Amino acid sequence: MPLIALTGGIASGKSTIARRLAEHGAVVVDADRIVRDVQAPGTPVLAAIVEEFGGDVIAADGSLDRAALGAIVFGDQERLRRLNAIVHPAVRAESQRRFEEAAAGDPDAVVVYDVPLLVEARVDDPWDLIVVAHAPAAVRLRRLVELRGMEAAAAQERIDAQVPDERRLAIADEVIDTAGTIEETLVQTDALWERIRAR
Repeated sequence: MPLIALTGGIASGKSTIARRLAEHGAVVVDADRIVRDVQAPGTPVLAAIVEEFGGDVIAADGSLDRAALGAIVFGDQERLRRLNAIVHPAVRAESQRRFEEAAAGDPDAVVVYDVPLLVEARVDDPWDLIVVAHAPAAVRLRRLVELRGMEAAAAQERIDAQVPDERRLAIADEVIDTAGTIEETLVQTDALWERIRAR
């Protein structure tokens, strides 16, 4: 079972690549989805977040107010580090469970872990292939403003909070250039799938 890490900065087109690989038959495990699952109401992770950051990070319905938590940790490296220390171990354990579940369901499955924070948290795991979705920061900033409606300053802060592109590119086995059209990204993704199947 090939285990592939797919990473990229915010608004790099990573989700487009993941969807295309899923269409080809890959089992995509989404790190962001796991983060939401392990932070759901009633979980030990959510309780630990409240203990660390206070009750103001809980929304009226009892769920995590991600925007409120983000406002606390973005731009504060120490508080971000404390949040990651709570969340990352739970995400690691749950992702491993999902990898094993996929392998049990189909020993030949191609498993793609869609993970924004690969460099920060999981770079030394035994991946068969590391794929980086890459578009220059200026392109990603424009997408955040135009497509997601973010203020430019907030968008820049999100980009700055992630590792620099050079660090992601340094670990890549394969780079998909996502600066062009979606069609261009899909053509590269299809070619990547053919290489994965040929291995």
